[in-house]
Amino acid sequence: MSARRRRPGVIALSLALVAAGGAGVAVLLLQVGHRTEVVTVVRDVQVGQVLTEQDLGKASIALDPAVKAVHVSDLDQVVGKRAAVELRPGSLLAPSQVTKDNLVRAGEQLVPIGLKPEQIPATVLVPGQKVELVHVPAQGETETDKASDGPPRTLPGRVVKASDAAPGTGVVVVDVATSADDGPTVAAWVSAGTLRMVLAAPDGR
Repeated sequence: MSARRRRPGVIALSLALVAAGGAGVAVLLLQVGHRTEVVTVVRDVQVGQVLTEQDLGKASIALDPAVKAVHVSDLDQVVGKRAAVELRPGSLLAPSQVTKDNLVRAGEQLVPIGLKPEQIPATVLVPGQKVELVHVPAQGETETDKASDGPPRTLPGRVVKASDAAPGTGVVVVDVATSADDGPTVAAWVSAGTLRMVLAAPDGR
């Protein structure tokens, strides 16, 4: 008799648990279904190239808060800016990948520098990275404006773009911005094979 009296209570408890479980599933479905409109890249964009609406697309995705992406509502703020890195089709556009600054500024020149595999630093070269261009005299040659036992001549530079390693040779071409006064000197060092590039400290000193 007592077992029959308890049965309605058990049934009520079971229904409550089912209802609670259903609510949890509903919340989970709402979380999974929450999507964000973000900006995507639809065609190749080179470093320094001005972004147009034709370069960009839109997508609706479930976005992890840790992922930084440009929202569609901010599309007008990135069109007309320059790509700070090379952009590939199918990728999300991040705020850090665009800049309003010219990568080669007034009074600067762009010098391409080819680096052999053994000359390439393990640290990935990125646009804006400061470097030092070092003149290493060829064997038997000495600096004419300094004592031969003094430090080598160095000039400051800034990475604008680094290519992928060339098939077969592994050579990487790095476009480096220098002052207009230093550009011809750096180009001459590159031509003579007497230039080496080293990464500057993060604070540029």
